[in-house]
Amino acid sequence: MKPDLREALRTRILTGDGAMGTYLYGMGFPVGVSYEEFNLLRPDVIADVHRRYYEAGARVIETNTFSANLMSLTHYGLDGEVEAINRAGVQIARDAVGSDAYVVGAVGSIRAGKRKNMSPQQLDGLFQQQIDALLGAGADGILLETFYDLEEALLALRIVRKQSKLPVLCQFAVEKEAVTLDGQPIAVAFDRLMEEGADVVGFNCRSGPNGILRAIDSISGEIKLPLSVFPNAGIPDYVDGKYQYTSTPEYFAESALKFADRGARIIGGCCGTTPEHIAAIAAALNGYEPKPVDPSELLYTVQPERVVIRDTERAKHAEPTIVDLVKERHTVIVELDPPRDLDINKFMEGARALKSIKADAVTMADNSLAVTRMSNIALASLVQHQVGIRPLVHIACRDRNLIGTQSHMMGLDALGIDHVLAVTGDPARFGDLPDSSSVYDLTSFEMIRMIKQLNEGVAFSGKTLKQKANFITGAAFNPNVKYLDKAITRLERKIETGSDYIMTQPVYDKELIVRIAEATKHLSVPIFIGIMPLASGRNAEYLHNEVPGIQLSDEVRRRMAGLEGEAGRAEGVRIAEELLDTALEYFKGIYLITPFMFYDMTVKLTDYVWRKTGSLTS
Repeated sequence: MKPDLREALRTRILTGDGAMGTYLYGMGFPVGVSYEEFNLLRPDVIADVHRRYYEAGARVIETNTFSANLMSLTHYGLDGEVEAINRAGVQIARDAVGSDAYVVGAVGSIRAGKRKNMSPQQLDGLFQQQIDALLGAGADGILLETFYDLEEALLALRIVRKQSKLPVLCQFAVEKEAVTLDGQPIAVAFDRLMEEGADVVGFNCRSGPNGILRAIDSISGEIKLPLSVFPNAGIPDYVDGKYQYTSTPEYFAESALKFADRGARIIGGCCGTTPEHIAAIAAALNGYEPKPVDPSELLYTVQPERVVIRDTERAKHAEPTIVDLVKERHTVIVELDPPRDLDINKFMEGARALKSIKADAVTMADNSLAVTRMSNIALASLVQHQVGIRPLVHIACRDRNLIGTQSHMMGLDALGIDHVLAVTGDPARFGDLPDSSSVYDLTSFEMIRMIKQLNEGVAFSGKTLKQKANFITGAAFNPNVKYLDKAITRLERKIETGSDYIMTQPVYDKELIVRIAEATKHLSVPIFIGIMPLASGRNAEYLHNEVPGIQLSDEVRRRMAGLEGEAGRAEGVRIAEELLDTALEYFKGIYLITPFMFYDMTVKLTDYVWRKTGSLTS
């Protein structure tokens, strides 16, 4: 009988196995399929991979179950096979290797580094099902690997500990700074895992040996548990139609000794590694005698500071935000659509006209209705510097992945543009380029949360940004729905996520304005009620019948019927003024939306607000 894994790690360094998914890809199996399903369809292939790693010297063998949870398997129509795939994964590994190897049930992160809008209860159910199957199949332990945030790792660990005393290995995927995605320094994360019953802590994936060495060296103080490391084989390159990893087995052998000198007790490989890499690690560790690490060899010698506060002088002399203003007086935000061509003259004229009438901010949509328009970040910079009016920029989830979104936000911060509105964005297939992709890496809830994380000086990846951003972040609200109470519940969640203010879709019904005021009076953030003057009868019917989130009352449609040109715009302004009469009784925040760049309409309405309320500032 082999000793318990925890006992073995007190006296030995064990070699772990290497990659499964990238190794299967290298063998010629296609991407886009569930490699976990191979436990049922091709158990001979999976057994052969396990056997190769064992023969190379691996004595910690991971089951082929990394993504064998209900959420991942459902994408492949395998929602009924969770238990069978996990049980088969344990049995295949057990039968393929010698009795001296430890078979650990691999459980991967479900969030997988994305801010999926999933409750702890949902995650709990998904982990419970997979972990139950792995434990029931007789795994020697559980490996929680490639976790990005501490919260999710703790949740999975607690599920194991409720029903088993088997060894649990917990591994994070981090960059060299060693900070989790939820902003926890890795030393703190390791301590929390130890308190909850983890037996081994460590790193895998995301970085090669150099990155993980840097992460280890950045930790100040003692790591109180055995350490495991499973680095990638460097950064993949796309060569002749296939991805290839660059790190050689010889490099992994050298790195294994460095890991061992830093206290690692399980050393294996992740993406891009092969049995040759594992054989090199095992050979390097054969007869290993630990030696003290020369301080000059440390890649990091001091734990980096998590956040350096931004320039306090800039914050000290900052103008009041729209949230500050609306607490004191009526405040007007006016939307101008970025042009669909390269001529910005009319847009800039509109911005100057709104500046002259003392609008508090000009807001610009982000390719609204999925129609391609000029970059709102470029126009915001022009408006800010050439016109001298505050820009408020919409950020749509549709057009950018996580990388692009953070880059976009960092650019806004560099330009000093700090007012933003997080929106989902209309699907691309309904716009002027229907073949383009809708990204939606984030929901609007997640977008708000991530922007707030930048305000703490922490990137989406969890790394430090050296200074804090200072974004004032708004959320959109559509009150033109059948069940207003349900919409309010969703709005409350956005506020809990971190919204500083709310901007509504345009409202064309006085009674609805009153209902919104009553339904939202308990909320802690200001609401800017949306008013968009109608430009014509045809415009009214289009908005009512074809644009999501907008409903017109029968009276408004009757009044606009048949009106076009100046007559239509004049009546549209009169209707908007009547709506403002009601809105101003209940809301200090007014959001005027300019139709078709007829900015003279919203200039008149802005002036109407000032005359009606006496809030005109000098």
